[in-house]
Amino acid sequence: MRLFNSLPRPLITRRRFFTAGVFGTVGLGLYSTAIARHWIQVTHRDIHLAGLAAAFDGMRIVQLSDIHMDEFTEPFFLREVIERTNRLQPDLILLTGDFVSSEISSRQFAIGSAWQCANMLTALTCRQVYAVLGNHDVYVDAKEVTAALTANGIKVLTNACLPIERDGKRFWLAGIDDPLVGDPNPEKAIPASIRDVPNEPVILMCHAPDYADDLLAHPAGMSVDLMLSGHTHGGQIRLPLVGALQLPDMGKKYVEGWFKLGRMQLYVNRGIGTVGVPFRLDCPPEISLFTLRTA
Repeated sequence: MRLFNSLPRPLITRRRFFTAGVFGTVGLGLYSTAIARHWIQVTHRDIHLAGLAAAFDGMRIVQLSDIHMDEFTEPFFLREVIERTNRLQPDLILLTGDFVSSEISSRQFAIGSAWQCANMLTALTCRQVYAVLGNHDVYVDAKEVTAALTANGIKVLTNACLPIERDGKRFWLAGIDDPLVGDPNPEKAIPASIRDVPNEPVILMCHAPDYADDLLAHPAGMSVDLMLSGHTHGGQIRLPLVGALQLPDMGKKYVEGWFKLGRMQLYVNRGIGTVGVPFRLDCPPEISLFTLRTA
């Protein structure tokens, strides 16, 4: 009995273990909201498009997505994103939806955030800026968000397309309404007149990436060469061996990065902002820079 009593007490008690766990959790929370949420990653990728005219070889396109202004993206952070984008000197900027959020704040507050966001985006030095709406934009008010963007010089392509021209050559830029809560119409976004035109590839902006499967079953979608999406935030919070804790509807299959789907290439941007909680973990906000190449 004396021998047992003389043994040293364990260094880690239940109380110490619990305290360490609490401090670890608090520290991880502070890191994910104060640091990881603002740690911007610029991803670079060459995109080879069949039939792309030589005039566009080397064209630089920046994709930004899921800003979620004020809930929880702060003005200072959006200014940093804009400054980083300007330093990349893009020829074209494509915005793939969710400029605001519709979860915590009132609808009126979110509409004000849309106007604030759109006004701040006028600081982009590239003047060719195009956008589509995301599900949160539609939830808040599609007309108001569209009006805010349009009033600040950003063309919104809702089931519409237009040519991007250079030296007498062109490719087509199309945008489709949000597949989750909007009214997507591939026939209008990608009309028969622009499908499979020699040397005139089609780039499509579509907020929700899993809609790619629906498009590939449609004659219009089968003519898309590149689709740019957001919506998933890349999972936003990803744990080792577990992956993303939660993914949204229409964003569970194609979560982030580049996918080759037959003729169509798909890129899913992780977005700038956050939803639900102001946290990111192992999933930094992203500015995507694409360089177009002839294939």
